Amino acid sequence: MAEQTTAAPGRFTFLHVAIALQTLALLFQAVTAGLLLSSSHSEVLHSVGARVMYGASMLYVLAAILAWRPGGGAPRPILYASGFLALASVQVVLGIAHIPALHVPLGVLMFGLSVLALVRAVSGASDVNRMRRTT
Repeated sequence: MAEQTTAAPGRFTFLHVAIALQTLALLFQAVTAGLLLSSSHSEVLHSVGARVMYGASMLYVLAAILAWRPGGGAPRPILYASGFLALASVQVVLGIAHIPALHVPLGVLMFGLSVLALVRAVSGASDVNRMRRTT
């Protein structure tokens, strides 16, 4: 039977850091999107932020795979991370095509999903740690 390992209480894993980086990159994208309404110079910031966000999505996939390693964790985060990378790919295509009617709502959805994934990852780790202390 495979043994599942978890992080020590109060410790953040590479997966937590990757999800947090992705969430921060999406928040930065929201801020720079708002700045696009008032300044043409913010287009460069939004473009750089898009690259960082896409890289953070790839990092999230890598972190999910490394957290899974056979016998080391659940494979479900890999599915979440891969789905998020697919959404990020669609988001980039919509941004390049200048289709704000789809690009903006998808960005809002992605930010919400990223916050949800971060909360679930952090609270899930604390739930596991609480269960370990009570048994």
